[in-house]
Amino acid sequence: MSKAYDVVVIGAGPAGYVGAIRAAQLGMSVACVDNWVNHDGRRALGGTCLNAGCIPSKALLESSELYHRARHELATHGIQVGEVSMDVAQMQKRKSQITRTLTGGIEMLFKGNKIEWLQGRGTVLGSGKVQVTPLDEGEAYTVDADNIIIASGSEPVNLDIAPFDGDRVVDSWGALEFDKVPKRLGVIGAGIIGVELGSVWSRLGAETVLLEAQDDFLALADQQIAKEAWKQFKKQGLDVRLGARVLGAKAQKRSVKVEYSQGEDKHSETFDRLIVCVGRRPNTEDLFSSDSGLELDDKGFVNVDERFRTNLPRVYAVGDVIGGPMLAHKGSEEGSAVAELIAGESAEVNYLTVPSVIYTAPEIAWVGKTEEQLKAEGADYRTGTFPFSANGRAKALEQAAGMVKMLADARTDRILGVHMVGPYVSELIAEMVLAMEFGASSEDVARTIHAHPTLSETVHEAALSVDGRAIHGVNRRR
Repeated sequence: MSKAYDVVVIGAGPAGYVGAIRAAQLGMSVACVDNWVNHDGRRALGGTCLNAGCIPSKALLESSELYHRARHELATHGIQVGEVSMDVAQMQKRKSQITRTLTGGIEMLFKGNKIEWLQGRGTVLGSGKVQVTPLDEGEAYTVDADNIIIASGSEPVNLDIAPFDGDRVVDSWGALEFDKVPKRLGVIGAGIIGVELGSVWSRLGAETVLLEAQDDFLALADQQIAKEAWKQFKKQGLDVRLGARVLGAKAQKRSVKVEYSQGEDKHSETFDRLIVCVGRRPNTEDLFSSDSGLELDDKGFVNVDERFRTNLPRVYAVGDVIGGPMLAHKGSEEGSAVAELIAGESAEVNYLTVPSVIYTAPEIAWVGKTEEQLKAEGADYRTGTFPFSANGRAKALEQAAGMVKMLADARTDRILGVHMVGPYVSELIAEMVLAMEFGASSEDVARTIHAHPTLSETVHEAALSVDGRAIHGVNRRR
């Protein structure tokens, strides 16, 4: 007889493990099926985010930024440190320790909430049935579930013209595992992942070239912010080539040759390593049996309604596998919401207030609509901007590049979007997410006292600027 649970979750990434914990908190018996195995053979919870994405990349970004600042900025503060070198092995060891601590923390949370971790691949056989194929040589078995939550996540897109070989041509996970700094690094894709990974190795000394097929840099971001970010990246030495369509990549013994076109011209470059990060696709391989009837959309994502229900009764799906912004925090909110819906509670996710962050230096963050989107909609809006160069705290930090931009409805003054590039904007954006969640106006933020001297004053001044009354900057004539 198979074991039965109130909820079985497939996948232990941010969407899956949060959904499992929330369901357990609500009094349900829960099992979580997950097949993640690290390069060293260690099994771990947390999915891509904690093991091969969000967390390890931020650890390397922090290490590389400190190295860059020590070499190029500390003398400005009067700090003389002599010759600075980077111990890549120690940097990687620190990164691994951080990920192990956090994934171990999830394991403890599972134990504390009496969630059973089933190590293996989960396959939906239909409503109420999940097959678990163990990671070892054990036989597959079936568990019963009153409810099933699919949270199998996503995986990197593998280009046929530049296939991964695990050595010279790698995906985003492989780019986090380099044991030495490449002399010359190529990156296909200058999106969020591309610019973050490119920044890490560029700061450490790699001559870095990013090949982006689109003609606009960071097309999803507000273009005024994107152009300011590009300007700063160029100063740092990142070589971003737009409209660069890769024709092929051939790995050799000690290098990779990449051919690409820009307009009518064809080019060739040779790199020591090549990172391919052109997007992610839903992880649906062996996710469901052929006779289960689970429906996917035309892009391969699991079809769900507004309550995360698939076409199968009491089978739900959340996170990257259902599309939308492939962000850990978006998936976590969906995981929590679906657990509450299963328990009969009211829950929803406000997709208009999902923030996006790029952890470069300067950082980039935004929430809500861009100016390009508002123009396309024919919306009547007002704009306020304020530069970090006029902010005392940013000056003291020696990080005064960038700006804050606020967009508000011209009639109601309700905030429609906020976009930032500058120091620690990954933290500043939270205030704007909260403001938009409560339907705040730019005047609400303008009338909120912000401590001085802080970086948050740029948000305050941008709100004042919407109405043409910024104090520490020249207001545009209206």
